[in-house]
Amino acid sequence: MSVTAETWISGLGLAPHPEGGYFRETYRATGLIPGQALPPNFAGGDRPYGTAIYFLLKSGQFSALHRIQSDEVWHFYAGSGLTVVVISPEGEISNLHLGADLSQGQQFQAWVPAGAWFGAYVKEPDSYSLVGCTVSPGFDFRDFEIGQRDTLLAQFPQHRDRIIPLTHP
Repeated sequence: MSVTAETWISGLGLAPHPEGGYFRETYRATGLIPGQALPPNFAGGDRPYGTAIYFLLKSGQFSALHRIQSDEVWHFYAGSGLTVVVISPEGEISNLHLGADLSQGQQFQAWVPAGAWFGAYVKEPDSYSLVGCTVSPGFDFRDFEIGQRDTLLAQFPQHRDRIIPLTHP
């Protein structure tokens, strides 16, 4: 039996995510890092030690370029491979390939450093990718920024061909 994206969305209780795709938070640490102990780039307030989500993208969807103030580890679970495009603050670009096909350079885990712009897409048509994302210090929407196409193009004109497909007009 082939498991569809809709099966995962329904079975895991996933909801639309602001950056694209579907998600559900599955873990939020009860322990808190006091706001005054966090670096100044974090918006005011405490943060949980860590958080985790399920995240699903279908072919034709994309996770829009965005950045957060914490490191994020991606974990592959099911479906087709997923490409995560990462642009460092210095403008260096890299691709992380999540998936189960190790012969094609895919990995089960990949890490995005805090402050980097990143977005993702499923390369294989008529497919999906189910992954997990773990964030530490824990995710907070105060630390989340969706990339604006014009701003990113002005900052990183050399990556125009990668920015346009991962941003909204």
